[in-house]
Amino acid sequence: MCLCGWLWLLCCLPIPGYVWGQSGDGGGACRLMANPISGSVYRAGDVVIGGLFPVHVEAPLPEQEFRSIEGNVTCTIFYQRAYRWLQTMIFAVEEINRDPALLPNLTLGFLAADTCLAEGTTLGAALAMVTGQEASVAGEECGANPEVPVIIGDARSSASIVVAQTLGPFDLPMVSYFASCACLSDNWRYPSFFRTIPSDAFQARGMARLLHQLGWEWVGLVSGDDDYGKFGVQMLLQDLQGSGVCVAYAEVIPKVPSQRRMKYIVDTIRGSTARVVVTFAISQDARALMEEVVRQNITDKQWIASEAWVTYSTLSSPKNLPSLAGTIGFALKKAVIPSLGPFLTRLRPDGDDQKSDPFLRELWEEIFGCSLGIDLSITPSSRRQCTGSEVIGEGESQYADVSQLRASYNVYKAVYAIAHAIQDMVACPPGEGPFNSGQCPDIRKLQPSQIAHYLRRVNFSTPVGDLIHFDMNGNPPASYDIINWHVTHEGTAEFVQVGHFLSSVGVDDQFHINMEKVVWGGGSGDEVPVSICSAACPPGTRHAVQKGRPVCCFDCLSCAEGEISNTTGSVECSRCPERFWSNPDRTACVPQLVDFLSYSDTMGVILSVISVSGATLTAGAMTTFFYHRHTPLVKANNSELSFLLLLSLKLCFLCALVFIGRPKPWTCMLRHTLFGISFVFCISCLLSRTVVVLVAFRATLPGENLMRYFSPAQQRMGISICTLIQVLICVLWLALAPPRPAERGDREGRGPRVVLECDVGSVVGFSLVLGYIGLLASLCLLLAFLARKLPDNFNEAKFITFSMLIFCAVWISFVPAYVSSPGKYTVAVEIFAILASSFGLLFCLFAPKCFIILLRPERNTKKHMMSK
Repeated sequence: MCLCGWLWLLCCLPIPGYVWGQSGDGGGACRLMANPISGSVYRAGDVVIGGLFPVHVEAPLPEQEFRSIEGNVTCTIFYQRAYRWLQTMIFAVEEINRDPALLPNLTLGFLAADTCLAEGTTLGAALAMVTGQEASVAGEECGANPEVPVIIGDARSSASIVVAQTLGPFDLPMVSYFASCACLSDNWRYPSFFRTIPSDAFQARGMARLLHQLGWEWVGLVSGDDDYGKFGVQMLLQDLQGSGVCVAYAEVIPKVPSQRRMKYIVDTIRGSTARVVVTFAISQDARALMEEVVRQNITDKQWIASEAWVTYSTLSSPKNLPSLAGTIGFALKKAVIPSLGPFLTRLRPDGDDQKSDPFLRELWEEIFGCSLGIDLSITPSSRRQCTGSEVIGEGESQYADVSQLRASYNVYKAVYAIAHAIQDMVACPPGEGPFNSGQCPDIRKLQPSQIAHYLRRVNFSTPVGDLIHFDMNGNPPASYDIINWHVTHEGTAEFVQVGHFLSSVGVDDQFHINMEKVVWGGGSGDEVPVSICSAACPPGTRHAVQKGRPVCCFDCLSCAEGEISNTTGSVECSRCPERFWSNPDRTACVPQLVDFLSYSDTMGVILSVISVSGATLTAGAMTTFFYHRHTPLVKANNSELSFLLLLSLKLCFLCALVFIGRPKPWTCMLRHTLFGISFVFCISCLLSRTVVVLVAFRATLPGENLMRYFSPAQQRMGISICTLIQVLICVLWLALAPPRPAERGDREGRGPRVVLECDVGSVVGFSLVLGYIGLLASLCLLLAFLARKLPDNFNEAKFITFSMLIFCAVWISFVPAYVSSPGKYTVAVEIFAILASSFGLLFCLFAPKCFIILLRPERNTKKHMMSK
């Protein structure tokens, strides 16, 4: 696009500038409608470098009704720091002009303008620089080169984006000294944008490293409502992903901060449990925030500052230090520029600078608090009259403070980068240039695109000694100082470097912080502040994320049984290996306890004593019957069946002992078979006795001769047959699927353990054994019930009925108790059923008889037994 079309574009912009029209002679020309630059400093040269600086930070509201042509823009609130940047540019230009080795045959000029910290005035100033300030431009001059082929600026990312988008299509290069938004690294959208300040992508990466290294998992974010703040927070959030750091809140400082909005933001900061607050904002936005923070006297927060305000001396005033002492932030690399201090303090109101510098008067009045060049008798003022003989002392004001040359050093580097690019253009060998047909640039008709081309290739060292070059996106190597706010004995702030962050070295070396030099904020003293949403879970527990909250907010849940966590802050519990289980604290896996009913257990001892006692009582009853075997009572009770019954009862008592002790293959097979055969033998004897009693009384009736079928030999045969059936069942059971020792997990209140038990092997076999016993017991109970009407003195069936009722009740209740009993108590329930049923049979059948034999011998006569 030709410059004429470019000028036509200005007519469409909502800012003062040129308008395309007709000149007085009828030829086409561009007329200057208004001067959009509020104030500028100019010096002629062979190449004029433009500069955009926010000397004022408050621009007037634009005229939106379009009814009048705006005059010169007047901005307010003088910014000493930005004026120092402007003077640093002038210093660098003069230093280059004095250098015989750099551009010896060229003189650099400059045109530095005030941007008023607003996008509209910044763009207007940039366009005015490029197009010139002539009242009109003739049509034949439409294609002329711009007066300013390269611009240093702007300080703000938002304004730099506006200017770069406007001037970028014309390849006019910009070299910003303070616009750090990562969005400006887009080489496709901003092909001619360069900067001497690192991209915020590096600063965000360094902040993420800082938060992670110091263990700050719960942080608040506050950003400015501009591209610097928005993109800075966006980059930080991307770098925090997967790092374990969560954001408690994210607030935005409006560009026109109201008291209500600032109070809301600070109330959020106060009410949050996050003790660390990261602030990504320019100095003016940070100042608005900190005024409310100080007003509310918030002193328990650790502030993390971005490079835009971490060395801003206005914020570090003594009244702010109770809230901001210990602030940590990333600052641009500091440098010492020789002779800059005297250069800054050279200014005098009566010197030549007063005539060409429209900002000097405001600077003087700002520093010394007086009125300069105003007749106080005509214009009353609360300030005293300046004498003009005041001297600016080095370090006595924000303007003359050269102890923290960071952004100023970036301006210095930007001027030198442009100078070296022009130097490379001058040194181009004829016929070997980078342009069409090997052409070299014409220094007398310098094109912006040519400067942009050579800027991409500069590689030099500044007089300070730093290596400067740009990557493909126009970014320099990132280098940050980590700054910590200390409080001196005088109560003032001191910016102390406690570390650094570099992007041009290895990953392991790029971040370093000296923890011993750090003074922590938030009243923490020498201790690193703790900023977490939830305390780390102790060993034995795991994290459980709270619903709807970040992953840093969690509850601590105990590990499940069989799982452990032996470290603090475990996210998951690990399962114990086989044959191990978790201890009660869930912090270690211990070998599982092997549990079984042993003779050393209290319950085992008790059951053993009861079993032996039952066997002893049975042996006593057998001895009594044997000793009194010739008495009528013993004879009447069929002494042979009585002895067999007592023998079977003794086996029933003794088989309970096999259930106690560590299960082994032979004991498992023996305990169930001995139990089944012993009880069948016992019930078979009892069944035979019941049948004999019932048949004996039936045989006394006329015509009845049933006793011939129930002789002693036939009784023994019946008992043998019933017992052999059970023996056959047990043999088949042992042959096909015998019981064997098995381990089963147990979960009692005393802790998990391995329970050793005898697995039945075949449920069918076990069921047949119990079912057969139940069948004989039911048959015996039925027959005894039919014989309940026998004479009282010899009502044997009554005792059999009662004993079988006890037997059936015990074994019916055994089934649910056996199924529901845990661990070794399963075996105890089975032993209890064996002993209870055995004692029931022993006492019901033999206790009355032994009572008569031993204590009522007068009733042990034939006469008494034959009586009613």
